[in-house]
Amino acid sequence: MNAVTETAAAEPVSGIEIFVPLAKLKKSPRNARKVPHGEAAIAALAASIQHKGMIQNLVVEPEVKADGTPTGCYFVTAGEGRRQAQLLRAKRKQIRKSEAIRCWLDTQNDPAEVSLDENVTRTPMHPADQFERFAELSRDKGWGAEEIGARFGVSAHVVKQRLRLGAVSPKLLQVYREDGLTLDQLMAFAITEDHARQEQVFENLHHNREPWIIRRDMIASNVPATDRRAVFVGADAYIEAGGNIIRDLFSEDRGGFFEDVGLLDMLAIEKLREVAAEVQAEGWKWTEAHIDYPHAHGMRRFYPQTVALSDEDEARLDALSTAHDELAEGYSSYDEMPEDVAAKLEAISDEIDAISEKRHAYDANVIAHGGVFVVLTHDGVPRLERGFVRPEDEALADPQPEEEGEGEAIGREAVEDEQAEDGDEDVQGIEEEDGEPGKPISDSLTRDLSAHRTLALRVALGERPGMALIALTHTLTAQLFYSYAEAGCLEVRPTVTPLGSHADGIEDTPLAARASEQHEAWAERMPRNVADLWSFVVGMDDDERLALLAHCASRTVNALRLPWDRKPPSLQTADRLARALALDVAKDWTPTVDSYLGRVTKAHIVEAVAEGVSEDAARRIADMKKPDMAQAAEQLLAGAGWLPAVLRTPEPEVDQPAPVEAGDSGTVEQPFAAEAPDTGAEDGEAFYAVAAE
Repeated sequence: MNAVTETAAAEPVSGIEIFVPLAKLKKSPRNARKVPHGEAAIAALAASIQHKGMIQNLVVEPEVKADGTPTGCYFVTAGEGRRQAQLLRAKRKQIRKSEAIRCWLDTQNDPAEVSLDENVTRTPMHPADQFERFAELSRDKGWGAEEIGARFGVSAHVVKQRLRLGAVSPKLLQVYREDGLTLDQLMAFAITEDHARQEQVFENLHHNREPWIIRRDMIASNVPATDRRAVFVGADAYIEAGGNIIRDLFSEDRGGFFEDVGLLDMLAIEKLREVAAEVQAEGWKWTEAHIDYPHAHGMRRFYPQTVALSDEDEARLDALSTAHDELAEGYSSYDEMPEDVAAKLEAISDEIDAISEKRHAYDANVIAHGGVFVVLTHDGVPRLERGFVRPEDEALADPQPEEEGEGEAIGREAVEDEQAEDGDEDVQGIEEEDGEPGKPISDSLTRDLSAHRTLALRVALGERPGMALIALTHTLTAQLFYSYAEAGCLEVRPTVTPLGSHADGIEDTPLAARASEQHEAWAERMPRNVADLWSFVVGMDDDERLALLAHCASRTVNALRLPWDRKPPSLQTADRLARALALDVAKDWTPTVDSYLGRVTKAHIVEAVAEGVSEDAARRIADMKKPDMAQAAEQLLAGAGWLPAVLRTPEPEVDQPAPVEAGDSGTVEQPFAAEAPDTGAEDGEAFYAVAAE
């Protein structure tokens, strides 16, 4: 059938292809589509037409006057979107409004029916087919995301998403075609292009196929860009070393995921060693770089000692303090000061801090024979732990050798005597009647007599509570500050369980910093020689001694709830201790995506918001995807003081004595065993009701 260019004078003949100037095409009043096309859809059509021409004709009918005379214009019965796309091209100066548009003239069919038919009688392409065709364009034609996007009127990011989906394992794409996977689930698998990994995770899925669970399993062996190692090394250095970063194109990935964990660890250690080399220049014998603090090092730690400032430093410090006070007078913060005054005040403060640091210094012997651990904090910043001395260097690092106790001397001499005596006579406990008067007694007799002395000490100490307090404080202090279990005669062994392996980043929290500062403050007061510790403890006043004992006892607290080490009685005691202390963990902990919300189910998140904020707030986030829900919940719960059950201090038991505040001299009456609630087994199981991740 011949195509003709329509003019106003031509007679309309149905069923022919005609070319009509764009300016003479109008929207049909009988178009079935009342909701107009979106701007993005029109832009996509315009891009497609620009690169490939108009693939499908417009279907038109003549516009006529009331008397049936043609006006020379045409109503677009089918193809209104394409008409608007051509108008957009004209607006962009890509064509003129006089551009001839190819149309199909139809005067036989009902225009309303034709419009309806075009919109409803068609089967949309399955998304999986679309994804694969996009991938083919990239693979076969070599087009990048920008080129493909320009040809289809979509952004490069959308093209990248479709290319990534088209690169999913063909096995999973077929499952998606058969409605065995949702698009959200397929997008979760597309976080990497490793087909074997995708199929492995798919095979291991059970009833719970939430996209976030799939995404979690897909990247289980990778490291997020927010990890301390990734932050410390940096993406550029990692990529330069040959590493690959996986990017999630379908959700906020906060920098992606570092694929090669071994390479990342190696780069982190190398960079920490560079820091360690700088620290060793201070004169330390050795430095060691570790990603995690080596709790099992088994070394004694020395702390800085108080050092008197020189007369020159004292004078300079006084002058700086006076100048600081004069400059700061009349201002309550740096924000209120002129910039030059604030800069000068800050410089003075820095110099004051530098001089003040001279008040505490490590002994030269400790530096010469000791070392430093360089470890990585949870936020990717190196932390320096100075003052550790290996066992073989302790005698060199400590210039004051420990005095040999009477018991040690007796024990050594007894061993020497045992070697000199006849073994059989010693076993039988027979004393040589003709021995020299000054010769030590046998080991068996020494053991016999020391047992009597031990019993007498036990009874006497039990009758002297004040002295028992001194002895206990001495024993705990010797082991916690000197690592000398044999320095005390009480068989009390404090255990300090490291918490870093149980909660990532806990050692770098403000609360951990407080605990560390308290320990270091006490450590700086300790005598260098453990032999002088007894006199130090005895010389304290009662309040100081109680404070030291409280510190030592606090270091041994263990309220960990571990799946492999269930101990309900111990945890019940921890609850009672929390009640007695009126413990409020909310002062130092808040629920965030990393600390809680991103590690529990959506049901737990909704429950937390309902409890901490309101039921209405919980309903508002209930339909969100989990990552968005966790972020929203973090904002809602900020400052609300909400705590998960594990962190809450239990309500007081019936007839429970009121908590003893700091400074109270009263005692807390202990309940009889019969009064203790029978919650052992049931509570123990309840403690480990772990939310699915």
